[in-house]
Amino acid sequence: MTLAVDEPRIQQVVGSLNHKMLINGEWVDAASGRTFDSLNPATEEVLVSVPYGQAEDADRAVRAARAAFAEDSAWRRMSHGQRGRIVHKVGDLILEHLEEFALLESLDNGKPYAVAKAMDVPMAADVFHYMSGWATKIEGNTIPASALDPQAYLSFTLREPVGVCAQIIPWNFPLVMAAWKVGPALAAGCTVVLKPAEQTPLSALLLGELVMRAGVPAGVLNIVTGFGDAGAALAAHPDVDKVAFTGSTEVGREIVRAAAGNLKKVTLELGGKSPNVVYADADIDKAIAGSADAIFFNQGESCIAGSRLYVEEPVYDQVVEGIVEQGRQIRLGNGLDPQTTMGPLVSQEQFDRVTGYLDVSRSEGATVIGGDRVGDRGYFVAPTVLTGTREDMKAVREEIFGPVVAAAQFRAETDILPTANNTNYGLGAGVFTRDITKAYRTARRLRAGTVWINTWNVGDAALPFGGYKESGWGREQGHAVFDNYLETKTVITDLS
Repeated sequence: MTLAVDEPRIQQVVGSLNHKMLINGEWVDAASGRTFDSLNPATEEVLVSVPYGQAEDADRAVRAARAAFAEDSAWRRMSHGQRGRIVHKVGDLILEHLEEFALLESLDNGKPYAVAKAMDVPMAADVFHYMSGWATKIEGNTIPASALDPQAYLSFTLREPVGVCAQIIPWNFPLVMAAWKVGPALAAGCTVVLKPAEQTPLSALLLGELVMRAGVPAGVLNIVTGFGDAGAALAAHPDVDKVAFTGSTEVGREIVRAAAGNLKKVTLELGGKSPNVVYADADIDKAIAGSADAIFFNQGESCIAGSRLYVEEPVYDQVVEGIVEQGRQIRLGNGLDPQTTMGPLVSQEQFDRVTGYLDVSRSEGATVIGGDRVGDRGYFVAPTVLTGTREDMKAVREEIFGPVVAAAQFRAETDILPTANNTNYGLGAGVFTRDITKAYRTARRLRAGTVWINTWNVGDAALPFGGYKESGWGREQGHAVFDNYLETKTVITDLS
């Protein structure tokens, strides 16, 4: 195997990374002194050990964030323009450290280095660049009241930062998800305690270094590494004003329950079981390529994965055979190998989850095409297509979070739309057709926060993202994300 970067460079990047937690501008150990290992999922080898943060560490971080949010703090007194320039500088620094971030993402998550370098890292930088512009555009309104004497009263609104934000991110896009959370919160003037996933803490630690280097005052961004108990402590903390969580719907429910104590604001970007509808009049080559990308991109570890494939009867065999062939062309391997196009699943737990669904699918009568373990080391599962599926099967109803698509055929548009919407989730959906009227009609009827037409996995920092139903509350990205991080205050002045 030829590596995209040589071993000395790998050791240099990993070795120079700060392996501690960031609290109040200092890199510190866990209060307990405990650590845990971060593994390379391609080799199952230990990369580094990081602090095992728990409730006491979460409390230290929240107290630091609260102090940094005080009315007389440097952060609160900073001009909006200066704050915007600092947020923009974070984006610049991410691009300056493009190679290091791509390497850490590949080592920690398993994704191909080339993909992280071309997509994940530039996307994260773009989020900070985009959000930085909003720092000077957070505006209230002067409002003429409907029943008050306009010469006697002046009424207007102010938009103010919500306060201390706990942000809990997943392991599938570690750097991008950190950017989605931290970028708008800083632009809005909030302070943050970031809790990265225990499987993938490394890129968040490098991000913390760069945020400090960009000029963010101590305590504005704090990073606590640890497991679910640290996240639970943040969600329940009485001095946290808002919690933002991306992850499974099951954990999202726990976050809501934990946040109920002080009724803190909650936004959730949760699971998905996205339907992908391919009509017979689609550009079939484009539909095959797009549908394969919808499910196999990022090892299928994506909340918007097109994991339910519905193909109109006349082209069903052609489309399914095409996707199977696309899967066979994918080369699984270590993400640092330039020939690799799909890396391993992130952990043994995730490997067991995905292969467990395949076992259940066989027992329920589905045909499993692919699904083999690849190699005897690392968490590699081959791209998989399930045929002969029914709507009551677990693999059709539940989120798998792996490179597994359940395929079924339909006869008419009137039949498929109720079926496509027959899910508790509503994060993403897609439609492939040459008929723009049918495309628009289908998109309008699909109950999902994002609908792609003749494409998939396309997004942008300017476009709002979030889910219907059990896929979450609120929106990330675009100007809509600032509803998560700002309060509206109404001021009424008697001028008489």
